[in-house]
Amino acid sequence: MKDLENIPALMQDLGKRAKAAAAKLATAPAERKAQALNAAADIVWSKRADIIAANAKDLEFGRSKGLSDAMMDRLLLNESRIQGIVDGLRAIAGQTDPVGEVLTEWDQPSGLNIQRVRTPLGVIGVIYESRPNVTADAGALCLKSGNAVILRGGSESFHSSQAIHACLAEGLKAADLPEDAVQLVPTRDRAAVQQLLTMTDYVDVIVPRGGKGLVGLVQREARVPVFAHLEGIVHIYVDKAADPQKALDVVLNAKTRRTGICGAAECLLIHRDVVAGLGAEILTALAAAGVEIHAAEDLTGPEGMTAATDEDWGKEYLDAIIAARAVDSIDEAIAFIRDHHSQHTDCIITEDDAAVQQFFSELDSAILMHNASTQFADGGEFGMGAEIGIATGKMHARGPVGAAQLTSFKYLVRGNGTTRS
Repeated sequence: MKDLENIPALMQDLGKRAKAAAAKLATAPAERKAQALNAAADIVWSKRADIIAANAKDLEFGRSKGLSDAMMDRLLLNESRIQGIVDGLRAIAGQTDPVGEVLTEWDQPSGLNIQRVRTPLGVIGVIYESRPNVTADAGALCLKSGNAVILRGGSESFHSSQAIHACLAEGLKAADLPEDAVQLVPTRDRAAVQQLLTMTDYVDVIVPRGGKGLVGLVQREARVPVFAHLEGIVHIYVDKAADPQKALDVVLNAKTRRTGICGAAECLLIHRDVVAGLGAEILTALAAAGVEIHAAEDLTGPEGMTAATDEDWGKEYLDAIIAARAVDSIDEAIAFIRDHHSQHTDCIITEDDAAVQQFFSELDSAILMHNASTQFADGGEFGMGAEIGIATGKMHARGPVGAAQLTSFKYLVRGNGTTRS
């Protein structure tokens, strides 16, 4: 039984076992990894009642902490969402294994043949907040890419994450792969996070998935390299050449489908030429859908809009709230987004191809969209099966982080008694 009181010893033990598992997993056959994931999918579905019961404990804990409705929605697991977890596990299992893929190959005049091939990173530490499905997504993607992983879920999803992790462990066992390849920190104690961030002897990269507070903590205190998953301060710009029906459909879906996810729209920019017509129609529809609108004073819209303040620009609400303002041009929209976004996801709605090209060229967000809901900012929707997060930095991984993004590469150099003159 692990000593949950001695956090440093607990984390060192997890690290040692993860590193040993990573060495075995790096050369595991693709078929065995797929077998483990498919077996885990079967087990998750067979134990869905147990997972939902564990989730009920977490929901009770969340209510006692006063979580918002949007946060409770992020935490909730039901049969439909468990089916989504199962589908994600199967999708990742069915993908081409990235390990060993030859990225490029060439011959040198010296007679050398050189290949650059994908290789696992080693041990990945994933720190995430309330969404328990991340337990399955992160565990599966790390396994697929030949990495061992140490998962540290949020305190709110403690029981749900344990139930899902148990299914992944059974899947590994069924495929005769080391169960230590996917480990879950078995305590809510925040000291475990502090330890994980400094375990340079065992952990190769940290992936934080959560709000600004979590990511800021990780970036300040980590001694291990970090794939930053910053908050989703997502903007939608409705251009003067927007198709009205597309604009209405996209904005409503981007804000209201699920308000508590990182791809939810948080700020709406409307070209001044369409403020009184299309803009007012969109704002009225948002209000009718229950969205609280924090609007600049020059906007026309429904009664009950709240006057926006400086704090509304560049804010991630993760709730049924949106900030809105008018802009005089696409240049002003781009400048405003640059000043206030988190380089996560931004969208333009227009029928003007030149405007799309300018928006795509001049903004440096990880994901840029045209006439599509920002709720598609998701690895599953990108065909990756799932994601470990959306990286907003510019080094190594960017955008949805799937199995391929959880690899590095090495060079394989072949000669035939070749010597250098």
